[in-house]
Amino acid sequence: MKYTGGMNILTIDQGTTGSTVSWWGDDFRVRAQANVDFPQYFPQSGWVEHDLEDIWHSVCQAIRLVVPEHIDAIGLTNQRETVCFWDRTTMQALGRALVWQDRRGAEMCDRLKEHTGFIQGKTGLRLDPYFSATKIAWALQNWPDVASAAKNGRLRVGTIDTYMLARLTQGAVFATEPSNACRTMCFDTRQGIFSQDLCSLFGIDHTWFAAVRPSFGHFGVTKSVPGLPDGIPITAILGDQQAALLGQGCIEPGMAKCTFGTGAFMLMHMGYERLKQPRHDLLESIAWKDAQGRTAWVLEGSAFSAGSAIQWLCDGLQMLRSAEESEHIALSVPHSMGVIFVPALSGLGAPFWDPYARGAFFGLTRGVQSAHMVRAVLESIACQNAEILDAMSQVQPIVSLRVDGGASANTLLMQMQADCLQVPLDRPKNIEATSFGIACAAAVGAGFWQDLSFVPGLIQIAERLLPHAHSEMRAIRDAWKQAVKRVLL
Repeated sequence: MKYTGGMNILTIDQGTTGSTVSWWGDDFRVRAQANVDFPQYFPQSGWVEHDLEDIWHSVCQAIRLVVPEHIDAIGLTNQRETVCFWDRTTMQALGRALVWQDRRGAEMCDRLKEHTGFIQGKTGLRLDPYFSATKIAWALQNWPDVASAAKNGRLRVGTIDTYMLARLTQGAVFATEPSNACRTMCFDTRQGIFSQDLCSLFGIDHTWFAAVRPSFGHFGVTKSVPGLPDGIPITAILGDQQAALLGQGCIEPGMAKCTFGTGAFMLMHMGYERLKQPRHDLLESIAWKDAQGRTAWVLEGSAFSAGSAIQWLCDGLQMLRSAEESEHIALSVPHSMGVIFVPALSGLGAPFWDPYARGAFFGLTRGVQSAHMVRAVLESIACQNAEILDAMSQVQPIVSLRVDGGASANTLLMQMQADCLQVPLDRPKNIEATSFGIACAAAVGAGFWQDLSFVPGLIQIAERLLPHAHSEMRAIRDAWKQAVKRVLL
């Protein structure tokens, strides 16, 4: 099926460190694109916050930089577990957004361990501060403005998509969709509702959350958005990793992708039925729900530090002038000289799930130079992803893996990844799969296409990286596993 009419789609990709706005034509090529960064706030160790006005201004500035002439539909994708609090009447933020990397809910997770099986059975998620529920509970207990709004019936709680939709429609629409709702740890994925039974565990009222709609369809229209006319329909919303899965053409069971962003997020399409038994080392989430009511499922493993570990080498240790320089510096030495790095800068995600783990270098000697440490950081990213893929392969074999995100441009890292996984890596020409995926979703939601079957035909693979059978990455991975055991102790 080929759509032959005119189509102009604006996509908003609201990410962890910045907001990207893209203008797509009917050939699904970007006509204009702009990214605007915004500040990150770290009040205490393990705490990560965003100012909602900073986020909104970054989106508006990016829209003005793109200067779209005519837009038929808007697609919105976003960082997922980050949670927002605002006043239902004034739209005023009641505190900063608590970011998915934030670990302040760890103690509450410890107290609720006896409910782990119940939570995972309902949500498909691990009991972990990564998700929104314990962040909401913390805000209710520690931020008087949030507690007061809850008491007076003025509180709105939602993930970034819900807040952005409210701002785009000037408060007219309070809604979300399943790929975001399922990351709150308050959403019963079998029943498709925010569950009071789940919410009660965290001291949350399920009525504070938005109505849940299908991922593709009419959500509302723009009103008073700087740089945009009123009345543009918003026709699709997806969490960023689900959007990237779609943008990589992974619409059939067994197809998998890994997005290398702030973290590394590996998702495998599982079809239209939930697993009968939950995986305790992986997450089972909703990919999307279409207008016909069909729910697509994914198996996911999340590594919390990937691009952020490389950025730390720049900002924290000042070993690099830019993240892009990491490949050149790592290639300046033939090996990492026995240095092993565990990238637990925000705890360890799948398959270890330890919010208290902290990053560490092992094997340092006087002969070690900064280049060896840079190379060890790249190796660590590949090793932790291999652990996730091994867990996924126990459910369903993966023949190849598609990669995207900023760090996927690092060919050395991608070759390390292929060697570590011992599967081919397909790198598309367009590594901005998240924006592309939500553009495709918006086209379906607007009725330009009937379904998602057209997406794989638009994917162009730029390069296939084949694994080296006798790579040293096998030995490095074994040493890395031993280092992780020491961190987990």
